[in-house]
Amino acid sequence: MNDAAAPVAVTYADVEAAAARLAGVAHRTPVATSRQFDALAGCQAFFKCENLQRMGAFKFRGAYNALAKLDAGARRRGVVAFSSGNHAQAVALAGRLLDVPATIVMPADAPAVKVAATREYGAEVIFYDRAAGQSREAVAERVSREKGATVVPPFDHPDVVAGQGTAAKELLEDAGPLDDLFVCCGGAGLLSGCAVAASHLSPATRVVGVEPAAGDDAARSFRTRTLQRVENPVTIADGARTQSMGAVTFPLVLRHVHDIITVTDAQLVEAMRFLWERMKLVVEPTGALAAAGVLSRAIDVRDRRVGIILSGGNVDLRAMAALFA
Repeated sequence: MNDAAAPVAVTYADVEAAAARLAGVAHRTPVATSRQFDALAGCQAFFKCENLQRMGAFKFRGAYNALAKLDAGARRRGVVAFSSGNHAQAVALAGRLLDVPATIVMPADAPAVKVAATREYGAEVIFYDRAAGQSREAVAERVSREKGATVVPPFDHPDVVAGQGTAAKELLEDAGPLDDLFVCCGGAGLLSGCAVAASHLSPATRVVGVEPAAGDDAARSFRTRTLQRVENPVTIADGARTQSMGAVTFPLVLRHVHDIITVTDAQLVEAMRFLWERMKLVVEPTGALAAAGVLSRAIDVRDRRVGIILSGGNVDLRAMAALFA
């Protein structure tokens, strides 16, 4: 484990407070097990099924927590977010539930199913062209100035991180102490929040982040202790195409995470195939990162109790059919 030099922006008390705000609003998603997976991986695995969360991903936790903390004036002026899909839907749904107008900045090539869902939740969608080098952050800042809206980033925000940490809090409460906890990693909002929760509730748990090999900025950042970037990584894990971790998440990762590993897209497809066929769980590529990390055997999990966060299940079925074929 590493000690971060920067101040820690999120504590377990923040995760507990987020859990109280989410109580009765977010689903307490089930914990699934599979004897076939256990035999394949050589461990006893516990899957936290955030693919069954409201709007289909863990992102609802952080978005709702962040919006619920806004004062009355900020709620009236609304929020703006930028996202390739799941954070977009999460902010849109949280906005509808809390009566907060939401504008979402999405890439023009975002999965159609995620764009449609975002609009169905009542948010306004503004597209940007990342292939042409447009900055989603710049577009969001412009909208924020025009509308007086609060920017709610997809991962690099203390309230978002605290909300995401409630997933690990529930898993540890339901499954008991774990030897290992595998969590997907894009910008590390989920990873850092879960690591904060695990460090308090189960200090002996080894927390491992898993990211796509094409976007290995977090793994390089973890090893060099210097924030690294990657530009537009080409991977089927669209939720993990972030350029880098952030000012909030990076220090938390250095403080609480034990390792970060990578998996290939081919390994992701095989993990998804197992989850879909054997466990009857519809999981998107990003959502399968943690399971693929366990199956990769990059970390020895033999005879250990292993938690796996299945982070989301929002898929384009036609695209998945092509991958499985």
